[in-house]
Amino acid sequence: ILFQIFDAFESRLRDSNSKVKQVALETMHKMIPLLKENLSPVINMLIPAMVDNNLNSKNPGIYAAATNVIQALCQHLDSYLLLQPFCTKARFLNGKAKQDMTEKLA
Repeated sequence: ILFQIFDAFESRLRDSNSKVKQVALETMHKMIPLLKENLSPVINMLIPAMVDNNLNSKNPGIYAAATNVIQALCQHLDSYLLLQPFCTKARFLNGKAKQDMTEKLA
């Protein structure tokens, strides 16, 4: 059931409507401390959805929400779960998003 929930939620993180995307990111930020390690089965699908386009967003609300989500992931999940998806994102992103992901890896 976790996959079904987050499969639907993932599309909200990629929504073309900036208000929907921002609310989804803010909601994800609130869910991470509650779910913690229970997110491990879906983390590889969620990180690209949270990072792609959101960390390079020119909308300050979306960018702030995306950085808050990344910070919450770092605080509440074991770093071994984040290493591979963060490395992949840092490798293939550009601009500010690449810098942000590289800093989190360091």
